Amino acid sequence: MIFTLVLILIGALLLLVIGINVIQQQKERAEAERRTELARQRAIIDETEEVLSHTGMFPCSSQIVLVLYKRVQDALALAVQNAASQAGDYQRRGVDIKTQIDTLQSSPKTSPAIEGFRLPDNDKQILTLVQVLKKLKAILRAEHNKGKVEPAVFSEEEGRIDSLQLRINVDSMLSRSRAACFMKQYGSAKQMVTKALSTLHAIKAQTPNDPFIARKVDEAKAMLDEIMGAQKEASPVIKQEKDEEDIDVLFQPKKKW
Repeated sequence: MIFTLVLILIGALLLLVIGINVIQQQKERAEAERRTELARQRAIIDETEEVLSHTGMFPCSSQIVLVLYKRVQDALALAVQNAASQAGDYQRRGVDIKTQIDTLQSSPKTSPAIEGFRLPDNDKQILTLVQVLKKLKAILRAEHNKGKVEPAVFSEEEGRIDSLQLRINVDSMLSRSRAACFMKQYGSAKQMVTKALSTLHAIKAQTPNDPFIARKVDEAKAMLDEIMGAQKEASPVIKQEKDEEDIDVLFQPKKKW
């Protein structure tokens, strides 16, 4: 009888230990998931705020700024649920973001014209701008796929981003072509300006009334003529130098073997 009771107690203890271990594992799993989710939301917040901090580099509409603010607001709300002791910090940031969203929603919508956009002179700034626009486009598509951006707004804002990327690409190619021409690297200069013209003609076929495209086509054609002229002027000099080298070789003393 005593032996049976001992076995029962041992079995009960084993079940208790197993139960405690299962509960502990569940808690650890839940804690790991909480931390992972919090890290994901913090990454979303950081990425979006980085894009927001660079919106002054290009003509940015109030609609896309609102999309970015709402993305931060949603991420902050989820961060509060998973932040434990840091929940208060995220709640305060959420209040600030809501104030900014309310201000934007109560103000008239603005969409600055992109025709006056000029490429930064600094290569580092150009690279930053390219990266920001790429991130902005990805964010816009992600929010649209979630149903948080109206189709009309998505179409308009994606078109603005595409247009800005086009301008940066074309201006960058023409700028590099000018630099190559200045260094008398006419082959490279001609290749880049031809590539820019090809891009412009492809876009012009789709949007024939875009004044930027028409202006850049004229600019690229003028630059190509300038490069061709400079290359033609440089060619006789190169040929003359080669002829002189040939004459020197012809009349140099003969070697005796």
